Amino acid sequence: MFAAREKLGKFVEGVWFQTFVTGLIIANAITLGLETVPGIMATYGDWLHLFDKAVLTVFVFEILGKLLYRHWRFFLDGWNLFDFIIVGIALIPASGPLTVLRSLRVLRVFRLLSVVPSMRRVVQALLSAIPGIGSVGLLILLIFYVGAVITTKVFGPAFPEWFGTIGASMYTLFQVMTLESWSMGIARPVLEQFPLAWIFFVPFILVTSFTVLNLFIGIIVDAMQSQHLAEQRELDAHIDAQMDAQTAAIHADSVALERRLDRLMTEIADIKRLLADRNRRT
Repeated sequence: MFAAREKLGKFVEGVWFQTFVTGLIIANAITLGLETVPGIMATYGDWLHLFDKAVLTVFVFEILGKLLYRHWRFFLDGWNLFDFIIVGIALIPASGPLTVLRSLRVLRVFRLLSVVPSMRRVVQALLSAIPGIGSVGLLILLIFYVGAVITTKVFGPAFPEWFGTIGASMYTLFQVMTLESWSMGIARPVLEQFPLAWIFFVPFILVTSFTVLNLFIGIIVDAMQSQHLAEQRELDAHIDAQMDAQTAAIHADSVALERRLDRLMTEIADIKRLLADRNRRT
């Protein structure tokens, strides 16, 4: 029984089966998109649904195989939990008030994040960057709040739609930060009534668009580099361990060879001694 479970686990976690699963995820993503085309659904709808059920069956088989092989250790891996949740959502009956859950089947496409190593590294880097991103997010929120209070008091009476409340001001400043029609749509109309408004808008854009947002990029790049260095150190440690094991094996073989050689030399010496004694007697 144990041998069968181990064989099943190695099969579902093997390179061939994982490559097959990756292909199924991509094919399923395409078919889910085709289901949004009425003409294709009218002609091939039954086949698309049948393929969707077959793909889900393979995913369930994979999860069950890993559960039987890993037992409770299956849930210690975050990627296994991610796959378990995605497949579990697809198994929820989508009927009656739960019909909306049928649209969540497309979440299965996200399984590519767990089966493609390069994507997995990117996600891990993003997760490790969350503390830094959170700090920058609080900084930019503070800047937005201060800017919203200023603009609400100064520009609010003249432009209530844009700066009438703190919430409206923060949304308008977010548009300014993204540089989406900020000049012709926001800044220039304000400048017509407040000629010195550029004293606020120019520094705000410099601080938010060209400084704070670049901090997000810097943190993510640093996290990805740290992830790469950690993987490189892990690879180096694995290579060093293999080299140490090979060196130890070679040393053990050389010691054993030396002992065999010593025994052989001793046997040769004994044979020579016997031959010498025999020659003396004759």
